[in-house]
Amino acid sequence: MLRIGVVGFGFMGRMHFRQWKAIEGAQVVAICDANSNIQEDTKRAVGNIKGAEGEIDFTGIELYQDLEQMLEKGSLDAISLTLPTYLHAECSEKALSRGVNVLCEKPMALTTADCDRMVRAARKSGKVLQIGHCVRFWPEYAKAKEIVDSGKYGRVVAAMFQRLGSPPGWSLDNWFVDENRSGGVALDLHIHDTDYVQYLFGMPKAVCSHGAKGPRGQLIHIVTEYEYGEDKLIVAEGGWGMTVTFGFEMSFNLILEKATIIYDLTRKPMLRVCPAEGVEFSPEVADGDGYQLEIEHFARTIRGEPVPEVITLEQSRNSVRIVEAEKKSINSKERILIK
Repeated sequence: MLRIGVVGFGFMGRMHFRQWKAIEGAQVVAICDANSNIQEDTKRAVGNIKGAEGEIDFTGIELYQDLEQMLEKGSLDAISLTLPTYLHAECSEKALSRGVNVLCEKPMALTTADCDRMVRAARKSGKVLQIGHCVRFWPEYAKAKEIVDSGKYGRVVAAMFQRLGSPPGWSLDNWFVDENRSGGVALDLHIHDTDYVQYLFGMPKAVCSHGAKGPRGQLIHIVTEYEYGEDKLIVAEGGWGMTVTFGFEMSFNLILEKATIIYDLTRKPMLRVCPAEGVEFSPEVADGDGYQLEIEHFARTIRGEPVPEVITLEQSRNSVRIVEAEKKSINSKERILIK
């Protein structure tokens, strides 16, 4: 039985908790959160995606407010680390040094320097550090990559990705909108698509980004072109500038030589393939969602079971590296080479 601890019990911590509860051969035995009123506060709904709502049964779970204490007393095999981004490097290092495997929420860290710290800690410990880039596991996104990689419909000519919502106001003391703690919209929201672009096409040669800023000077909307040579046009757009009544949307359009692949969270069916010859169809995708599938992957990995390579630490670091270049492009108003 895998003994699991969840570190940070906001929206994403609760999401991980519910997914771990569904994993056979795993048990959440400890929760660590600075909030001393966590049992009462979890009764209110938070977040912008279904799956974390509902009352939590804390029976048989030890509650901690100090990570060091939990690592010392919990006898844990692994933790889900769902704390604010600026704490990822420090807390990953602590857990890994104690021989505890770590599933760390995305983004990997605020900077590539912090990412490097985490990589070194994982290598030194010999334990598993996996970064939670759930979109790589999201059934429709995974199926789209499978179709692209098959070459059945030729090469990708152009691709457009969108991820739009209102500012996330559900976090404790609103840390999401503090760029010094979350990295802001580019590193917290937009990185989902930056990472998926890297997953599909590898590292871009350069980026050219444009951004819109809010009343306090914070970035609220970003559009990036990722340069892969003259034969591809790849663009991703992400924003926290929408009104609350807008809701949340994520979508993509992949234009291949012999087909168009479309995903839209708000439509049914969400994933469609429109071939140049033949009729439109909706391909079968895996059951579950990206959170469930990434946690299953992590659980199998730490058990020593064979799993396909979906995400590496180098790729997770590179996604932060690309976003750093995107921010630099916005601020300098110049195209930035990825060296």
